[in-house]
Amino acid sequence: MRLEGAKRRSWESVAPGMPVARLISRSHLTIALAYLTGYVALDWISYVYPFASFGITPWNPQTGLSFALILLFGPEFLPWLFVAPFLGDLLVRQLPLPIVAQILMVVVSGVGYGGATTLLLSPRIGFDPTLSSKQSLIWLTGVALVSALLVTGGHFAVLLAAGLVTSADFAQLTLRAFIGDMIGVMVVTPFVLIVLTRRRIPDISWDIVLMVALIAAALWLIFGFAESYRFQLFYLLFIPIMWIAVRFGLEGITTGLVVTQIGLILAIHASRQAVGDVLSYQALMAALAATGLAIGVLVSEQHRTQQQLRLQQEALNRASRLGAMGEFAAAVAHEINQPLTAIANFARLAKGAAEATPANMPEVVAAASRTVEQVDRAADVVRRLRDFIRLGRIEVEPTAIARLIAETHSFCRPELERYGIEFEARLQRELPPVMADALQIEQALVNLVRNSAEALAQAGRHDGRVIVEAERDGAERIVIRVRDNGPGLDPDLAGQPITPFATTKSEGLGLGLSLTRSIVEAHGGKLQIDSGPRGVVASFSLPAQQLGGQAA
Repeated sequence: MRLEGAKRRSWESVAPGMPVARLISRSHLTIALAYLTGYVALDWISYVYPFASFGITPWNPQTGLSFALILLFGPEFLPWLFVAPFLGDLLVRQLPLPIVAQILMVVVSGVGYGGATTLLLSPRIGFDPTLSSKQSLIWLTGVALVSALLVTGGHFAVLLAAGLVTSADFAQLTLRAFIGDMIGVMVVTPFVLIVLTRRRIPDISWDIVLMVALIAAALWLIFGFAESYRFQLFYLLFIPIMWIAVRFGLEGITTGLVVTQIGLILAIHASRQAVGDVLSYQALMAALAATGLAIGVLVSEQHRTQQQLRLQQEALNRASRLGAMGEFAAAVAHEINQPLTAIANFARLAKGAAEATPANMPEVVAAASRTVEQVDRAADVVRRLRDFIRLGRIEVEPTAIARLIAETHSFCRPELERYGIEFEARLQRELPPVMADALQIEQALVNLVRNSAEALAQAGRHDGRVIVEAERDGAERIVIRVRDNGPGLDPDLAGQPITPFATTKSEGLGLGLSLTRSIVEAHGGKLQIDSGPRGVVASFSLPAQQLGGQAA
């Protein structure tokens, strides 16, 4: 089954650390059983306001689950699109149709939605199951719209041929089924795709709680007033939905739409709405979902564009620094070449004077003195190079630890998100400011965090985590630790002192830890690296600001 999984589309577009990548390592049968269980559960939950005995409902989230199955795991799961509807009708509705009509209904669903998802997987379309572009969302919505029309029309034709409905039922039946399937695809499919192709959905925070409370308040207002105002008040739901879309992008709006849909169905049940009103509410819900998804995907695209611009700016800055270093190195080579040439000439003079018969000692002494002068000049050139690499003079001032860590996280966020690595700050309460050069300490922390991120990425850890800790070390110093859960240091380097140009990275210069050590030592601390099977811990201390404003 691992060979089969390697052929699935998700490997082509989803990073190894994402949840769906772990699911793909499961067997085909395990994934299929999970899908069937979810399909039947959603079918049972959504069996509300059914039409006649065969139970066509205005809410079909299981259709969205079927779309997500094929879009994530590939066409090899298409046969299960025929099994799931039959199993759902058997367990939820006890096969209400004659067996021939029942089979034809299942075939219509399987062929219609199987063909739709297969079309989306076509290389010509270039559909991305991570929904990272508005084109993918447009394709999903458009294909779902056309396929839902075809499937609902096919279902009506089967029921009409079986004599179970009349032509007068066409509008009510097809509208109910069409709205139910479209709601299922627009709400459930993006949610499942996002959850399984992203590192995680947004963490719970006060603004998320507030938005959920606004959704609940809007639903209470809609169904708590006179019936004549309910449809007008429905537009109150656009406020929290658009807020969620703008605040969290596509990752947040998909969850918000699921919460809104569930809340709407519960409110409809509690208020015992008429069948016609249910269809109207679901039609409004479809418009709400389309609006929220459109805003969400545009916001997410904007965030990705900003991240790419930031990465490109960093690349330009690195190139600029490399160019500056190249020019500086050329200048150093030019300057140091002159004293080296002079040293060689004076050494030859001294040698010749010493070998003369008799030896010309005054000339030997003079040449040796000039040689010493040129050696001192070369040392000055090297010293300037060292000062340049060490970022120059330190400007110490009181600096909050929280700000240093926040700036470090902000600078490293694009790489952490690209590798799917979580970042956490753990600060002891009431920490005093430290006496430090903020720019240099941030540079040191950035070097350590990036080292951890690159080690985790190279190890392929799907649960990578970098933790920055800060706590008191007595009354005079603050200890800062950068901890990761990676594979640890290379044994060849773990026992060696930190030196420039020592690295295991194919493209690294080996200057990061050496530069960090220089910065820490310039602040009166010592960089310590501890490696073990649970990861690497890099730690150093900084002087704390005392009550009188002076560092200890």
